[in-house]
Amino acid sequence: MNAQLSSLLEKEVSRKEFLGMSGLALASIFGFGSVIKLLTGKSLHQQPTMNASYGYGTSAYGGHKEG
Repeated sequence: MNAQLSSLLEKEVSRKEFLGMSGLALASIFGFGSVIKLLTGKSLHQQPTMNASYGYGTSAYGGHKEG
């Protein structure tokens, strides 16, 4: 494995090849979905809307709200 790493580090590449390999490495690390979301600015999955009357802290502890 050390010999393979040494051969990769000694290999001459153009700027275009380097940027392509760097981009592929980043996409592999962070996941392709995250990269697409970053580039488009949109979420891949729609989040459900929360109703304001449900959830933690919306009612009295152990009972009903009065009023």
